[in-house]
Amino acid sequence: MNIYDSAQGRRSAILQRLKEDSSVNVAQLSELFGVSEVTIRKDLRLLQERKLLIRVHGGAITVAHTMDTEPEERNFNFKQLVNMREKEAIGRAAAAHIHNGDTIMVDSGTTALEVVKNLEKFTDLTIITNSINAMIEAVRYKRFKVIFLGGNVREASYSTVGAVTESSLKLFYCDKLFLGVDSFSVEAGLSTPSVEEASTNQVMISRAREVIAVFDSSKVNKRALAFIAMPDKINTVITDYHLPASVRNQLKAMKINVETVTP
Repeated sequence: MNIYDSAQGRRSAILQRLKEDSSVNVAQLSELFGVSEVTIRKDLRLLQERKLLIRVHGGAITVAHTMDTEPEERNFNFKQLVNMREKEAIGRAAAAHIHNGDTIMVDSGTTALEVVKNLEKFTDLTIITNSINAMIEAVRYKRFKVIFLGGNVREASYSTVGAVTESSLKLFYCDKLFLGVDSFSVEAGLSTPSVEEASTNQVMISRAREVIAVFDSSKVNKRALAFIAMPDKINTVITDYHLPASVRNQLKAMKINVETVTP
């Protein structure tokens, strides 16, 4: 099935075009995706309701604070739609690292959420998470032990953070941590716009036997406000095939496993 055959895939593509061009036209989108202008207007109306764009006569334009400012202002719904196919492929590849009987920890990133969506073949897992969305996905399997970490709810990421979350984390160890990041740099390490998220991620790393970082290549060679860890705290990086060769070589020189996937 073509990605554009699904409403979510089409809306993801609309946001990607907005990111590149700052505006979109209903007639052009209708022709591009092979759907009616009524369908495109419905897509734009829904995306506007989620505050991901601004509708104008004949199309839509970028929401300035969503597209042009720091990542902390991008809400979860927006991030979930951007580079959707890459994130889905990364999630499938990451799930292949899991074995029955594992205790896994999943953070609040949209790519980490894709890992939880790919656990159908497993029968025995313990899943620890501070992500509301990951918890809901995990519970749907109706056969895993799911531990949801309490704490202050961060609306932007639908996650729990803060002292209560970190205190709860210290009760557990896990076999594998699936960690999504907003920004990644070989020189500056892993970072995120939220100081609280960074602190929670640091505790997660300390409780994991193996750290698997999952993120699409748009996060590479960027730095955000709050430092999480240097790359040497990571065992494996799973990203898409657009990862620059220079970064791949640097990571491999640091004895970090690198996997790249094609959507």
